[in-house]
Amino acid sequence: MTRRKQVLLKHHRRNKRLVLLLALLLLALSSLLAVWLPPLLLVLGWVAHEAWFADHLFYAPGDDYRYDFPEDCLSIPAHIEGGRLHVEAALQGYDTVLLELRLTATWLGRWLDPYVRLGSDRQDFERGVAGRRYLNLSGLPVADLAIAPRFCRIEGALRVHAMRNPDFAEQRLLIIAPHADDAELAAFGQYSRCAEAAIVTLTQGEIEAEAYQRLGLDRAAAARLKGRLRSWDSLAAPLWGGVEQTRCVQLGYYCLQLSAMAEQPQTPFGSRESAEADVRSVRRHNPLSLPGDKDGQPTWDNLIADLVAVIEHYRPEVLLAPHPELDPHPDHVASTRAVLEACAQSTWQPDTLLLYANHLHDNDRWPMGPAGYGIALPPVFTPLPGDRLWSPLLSAEQQLDKAMALGLQHDLQGALPLKRRLRRWIQQALAGRRWPATGENEFFRKAVRRHELFWVRPLG
Repeated sequence: MTRRKQVLLKHHRRNKRLVLLLALLLLALSSLLAVWLPPLLLVLGWVAHEAWFADHLFYAPGDDYRYDFPEDCLSIPAHIEGGRLHVEAALQGYDTVLLELRLTATWLGRWLDPYVRLGSDRQDFERGVAGRRYLNLSGLPVADLAIAPRFCRIEGALRVHAMRNPDFAEQRLLIIAPHADDAELAAFGQYSRCAEAAIVTLTQGEIEAEAYQRLGLDRAAAARLKGRLRSWDSLAAPLWGGVEQTRCVQLGYYCLQLSAMAEQPQTPFGSRESAEADVRSVRRHNPLSLPGDKDGQPTWDNLIADLVAVIEHYRPEVLLAPHPELDPHPDHVASTRAVLEACAQSTWQPDTLLLYANHLHDNDRWPMGPAGYGIALPPVFTPLPGDRLWSPLLSAEQQLDKAMALGLQHDLQGALPLKRRLRRWIQQALAGRRWPATGENEFFRKAVRRHELFWVRPLG
């Protein structure tokens, strides 16, 4: 955990204690006025918390996002006149375009999500926003684009950053998925239009299987069933996007063990929950033999050897993996570390590494706002490496197909717990939030967008 996050958590907990103390005093005083008043105030306080204070933001909305862009990025001034964006240079040939600006929430923007309308698009930000942000204009007609803030104001100088990329979906692509569904969440739009895409999934995804215990299974049996189901998902769901089973590989390592494996490369780390320690249990449908098939040991050395074999078999020009500085999930960080180690040992060298973020350190709602709209850049407060960005568009048809691909994943199925369902009803009624009809899991809102977003790093 970063020091900044520790400080914010300390302030948050202190403020929470003060609010609770004041609430207790208010309840004590209200009980002197009427017996029914304290229960009413408790209910109203809980409703207010669920509507406006339940977001998990581990930063102040007034902090500036901080991004560095590569030297070949075109950065030019822009301004708004008559509700239209005017840019001081032509942007032909640039596929990824960002607008840097300062947003300040109005008083309503502390209770409703502030957003900016960009023609037919919309991009949302934190309640109470007051700092530098980056809108994603990729795929929009930037010249004379209608731009209208809601529940916020645009202030200060504007700057457009534009970047050129090849269409990486036209190259041989290998997606590194730490778990089943990571490939679909990050890149369904790209692999579904790539003629030579392959997907390798590193883990079974067997932990947190409490839902399967309702079938009368004990903890270990439930985890084994979940691991089998998610391993099957990793091989079967990509077919919906046109990636055949002969181009999908399941390695069968265990959830939340990759980091420990990396620190002790020759030590086997079995499942935390399924009581299994042989990765071959879910490899029988793989289209190729792998080094780890010999002993089935869940070791880092076997994982690296497996990845080397996969890279040399599919010979990708582009690798797609989690962003090691942005996506904090330990399996995601370890997956990219493993990929880079495998590249160092492989006789085949890809040209490009595309990085994605399915999770964030600081904000579990990003991308914010309703499904179907654009992806603004995520919160970053310590500048990342100055990578180019690539943000290709998804048509409405591709977005629907992506939602259906997510629906095939067992881990994204199932009804919401009652507490979350009540929270959504309250936020819909009082805070104007909306969720898609395609699925109840939060990823149906976050991942099904008009953009996908990748950071581009050359390899070699």
